[in-house]
Amino acid sequence: MARVFVTGSADGLGLAAARTLLDEGHEVVVHARRRERLPAALLDRGAAGVVGDLSDVDQTRGVAGQVNDLGEMDAVIHNAGVYRGALVLPVNVVAPYLLTALVRRPARLVYLSSGMHRGGRPKPRGQDWSGRRVTASYSDSKLFVTAFAAAVARLWPHVCSNAVDPGWVPTKMGGPGAPDDLRLGHLTQEWLATADDPQARTTGGYWYHRQRHDPHPAVRDERFQDELLAELAAFTGTSLA
Repeated sequence: MARVFVTGSADGLGLAAARTLLDEGHEVVVHARRRERLPAALLDRGAAGVVGDLSDVDQTRGVAGQVNDLGEMDAVIHNAGVYRGALVLPVNVVAPYLLTALVRRPARLVYLSSGMHRGGRPKPRGQDWSGRRVTASYSDSKLFVTAFAAAVARLWPHVCSNAVDPGWVPTKMGGPGAPDDLRLGHLTQEWLATADDPQARTTGGYWYHRQRHDPHPAVRDERFQDELLAELAAFTGTSLA
């Protein structure tokens, strides 16, 4: 039985993952931007809820505090994300970084990537991490978070840190015509967060439908990782311990 925190679990892949984890008997902490968006059906089944807008640094710190008040997590699934606009960096990159730094360290960390990360630019300098201006694409943000997952695996060897490409699935973000299987889209997250399978207990992987794949070459570049960490630490005022 594991205790799992899932960001962005009001709908889409996050909601599906949280629901399945509850079905399997795990303790689940769900998250939404606003209290009225918390999934009532899951709260009625015993899930705990935390609230905060992950595009806002102060509210993200508040989410971390709420999670820590609930006790230690066994796993965190960093699922929340946006597809376009100025908030791709605050939500897709800054929030996972800050929550990783501030939430009591779990045994497993799962970060949502995308096959589109391969079109990203490994250039963290000069980005507007606050979201006031558009300086990065969705692909850039997913390259950053995939590299961050690899950096965590390198720096925290006793934590299983992995990135997951859920595929192009029919969620609000993916659209109704998306061709991939929604169930397979969230299965790998849950597997990496809770399974006893030896493969699920490895670290530093980039996964698609429970198969390990090679990411963009920059993901493994330690200089790029360190540059990214330095930029995020400078913006947030919080270093990764």
